[in-house]
Amino acid sequence: MADRRLQVFHTVARLLSFTKAAETLHMTQPAVTFQIRQLEEHFNTRLFDRTHNRISLTAAGDKVYEYADQILSLYGEMDNKVRELTGDVSGVLLIGASTTIAEYVLPSLLGEFKEKHPNVNMRLSVSNSVGVVHMVENNSVDVGIVESPISNKNLEVKVCWHDKLVFICPPDHPMAREKSIPVTSLTDMPFVCREEGSGTREFICAHLAASNIQMQDIDINMEVGSPEAVKSMVEAGLGISVVSQATVEKEVKLGTLVALPLDPPLERPFSIVFQRQKFRIRAMDEFMEFAYDHCEKKATKGKSEA
Repeated sequence: MADRRLQVFHTVARLLSFTKAAETLHMTQPAVTFQIRQLEEHFNTRLFDRTHNRISLTAAGDKVYEYADQILSLYGEMDNKVRELTGDVSGVLLIGASTTIAEYVLPSLLGEFKEKHPNVNMRLSVSNSVGVVHMVENNSVDVGIVESPISNKNLEVKVCWHDKLVFICPPDHPMAREKSIPVTSLTDMPFVCREEGSGTREFICAHLAASNIQMQDIDINMEVGSPEAVKSMVEAGLGISVVSQATVEKEVKLGTLVALPLDPPLERPFSIVFQRQKFRIRAMDEFMEFAYDHCEKKATKGKSEA
């Protein structure tokens, strides 16, 4: 494989942080520091200036980074071409996913993909949609899967699944027996909301705005950081909410929550996002193709059951 010292240096130089590089590479910070020190000894010069807990590249570091970028890109291309000839799909695939997708959509997809390609090692990083997009932008992950619109034109965005959002409440709630819930009625009840930066929250805000309702018109009783927390708060009677239908299947079956369609209906895309100019390893292409097929089968199954 390509010189490990060069890979570590390239990551530190790109992120300008030993700590972030260690997290990205799944190494300890002392191990990262050791690799950089070895490379500096090899060139007999400093590659980073370290001042006031910040680092920057020296002139030599700039030159090494320029060539390291080309070397690692060529190495990846060579590795990919050889694997195409041999039919081998292997390597490490770094995936970022928003919380809802990571908890409720990816487990079955990743399980099936791993069964088909046992030599691909996957590392999953979970954040809200904004956090995942940042991971893709700074190359911390190869591919991200998010549920909110992407504005960065340097990123490629491909929709792979459409998700229905539903109104949820406890079974003894006055609205529990309704057939559907008008969006305008959401202003009349205490609301349990996801945190800012959440794709679910952003999408609900946009949907409300289309009905001339602003977020400040909603009585936000609780603001929490995960779908599980939202459901727990609603089950405890602390308010109603709007969540992905995929997240409440278990609770609806158990009878601890009621899920009802919104009027007008609310659907949002789940999208795969990656850098437009990024060289893609074969495992990444295989994963994206598999994800599309997986979601298409799921959509077809959903329509036949409807």
